[in-house]
Amino acid sequence: MVVEHDGRRWLVAPYGVVSWVHNARASGQVRLARRRDTHAYAVREVRGYFQADQNDPVERFIAEAEQHPVFELTPIGPDSPPLSREGPGPE
Repeated sequence: MVVEHDGRRWLVAPYGVVSWVHNARASGQVRLARRRDTHAYAVREVRGYFQADQNDPVERFIAEAEQHPVFELTPIGPDSPPLSREGPGPE
């Protein structure tokens, strides 16, 4: 899932550490496709995505941290246009 916030783009792994997450960590980049357009992005893992509530104990956040990785997206090359909110999924 691609999320845009404050002019930056984030790639969130809502289903946890799946195959594309391993590939993104190993290569440092992803290719995202939507319809016929494919664009390359450098990725930097920044934090996990938490389902824990603000009132939950810290231990719940710690337990979920590695289950929902989040990567910051940086376009590679001048031909990578902004993504829409519906954004493409990882290839």
